[in-house]
Amino acid sequence: MKRILGALSIAAVMAASTVVQAQDIVLQALFMKQTAYSDKDVRDMTTDFEAAHPGIKVNLEFVPYEALHNKIVASISAGSGGYDVALVDTIWPAEFATNQFVDDLTSLVPPRDPIFGGAWKTGEYDGKIWAMPWILDTKYLFYNKDILAKAGFDHPPATLDELTQQAKVIKDKGLADYPIVWSWGQAEALVCDYALLVQAFGGQFYDENGEPAFTKGGALKALQFMVGSIKDGISNPRSTEFLEEEVRNTFSSGRAAFALNWTYMWPLANDPKQSEVAGKIGIVPAPGTPEGSPQAAINGSMGLSIMRNSDKKDAAWLYIKYLTSQETQDKYASMSLPIWKSSYADPKVVKGQEELIKAAETSVAIMYNRPTKVQYQEISTLLQQQIQSALLGLQSPEQAMKELASQTSGMK
Repeated sequence: MKRILGALSIAAVMAASTVVQAQDIVLQALFMKQTAYSDKDVRDMTTDFEAAHPGIKVNLEFVPYEALHNKIVASISAGSGGYDVALVDTIWPAEFATNQFVDDLTSLVPPRDPIFGGAWKTGEYDGKIWAMPWILDTKYLFYNKDILAKAGFDHPPATLDELTQQAKVIKDKGLADYPIVWSWGQAEALVCDYALLVQAFGGQFYDENGEPAFTKGGALKALQFMVGSIKDGISNPRSTEFLEEEVRNTFSSGRAAFALNWTYMWPLANDPKQSEVAGKIGIVPAPGTPEGSPQAAINGSMGLSIMRNSDKKDAAWLYIKYLTSQETQDKYASMSLPIWKSSYADPKVVKGQEELIKAAETSVAIMYNRPTKVQYQEISTLLQQQIQSALLGLQSPEQAMKELASQTSGMK
């Protein structure tokens, strides 16, 4: 019965496409302006969509990632007249579904197998899909090949210990004042780097009983590593102020040998107009540890949702279906890689970014998810504050994590 109803729902939406095209419909769509697809990419995709669906126009709005969540919540509170389609981070479906901000898309989405399993985690909560996967992203280790060669290394670090050792040699030889740069400003970017390190050390945010596990194992080791790297002078101390763009600019200027960043940095750091190290860059999965995970990767994927208060749901789904189609994603596969498995064997997708694709084949399969919590935003804010407190030397890692565990205990 569920399969029949699902098929009928899809058929209804497809049939509606003829109706929608005959009308003058204006969709309001909200995106972010930072990483992944560029504003221009989204505008070009949308222009192509409008040409294929002459009855539909899409008004685009771009905001920084840090403003995206609150912008969506505010639009729901305003009632009708808000957004029809919005870009949703993988950490929000629990909150958005529970509070009925977005529609259940389970009956509309395509078969799962052709799409990476990690991508489906983007919009999944309580066994249902609340956002169609669109941006498939994780953080990689970028490295400056010239600096490594001058330091006497013929390969990038395979473990965090090796990263530390190589960074110390690079610093001692005067090749970089601070060899490693991170996104450790007080924002979600900081939680992403921390979560990646938690995975590397074999840790977890919550134990099997659902209690905070920040004070032990890999969760504590991750923060100890972060604090130690600043004290040792191998991580740029300004990382505590940086977001992704500051990381990209520091690395692209040749002032860092290593950087952790998203896919979007690969084409930009290799663009001679924007980078002093273009053509000298390598990319590999983030290194792990022998006792934890051999490599590490954070799930930074995002999906497209239909807002619950939209009165143009059929047109909204047509737009989402177009943007997430394999044809569209393959065409714009430079700053964000496709969610479709077979795209990675397509010469048109692979050409010119062979190193990135090779790294992605490992990283995409092991992406670590931040907690699926209705109160994730509050948990993340507390986590950012406590990590920053330790990084700035205001508390020891042990004290910071003990206080965090107390603050977050019982949060849903």
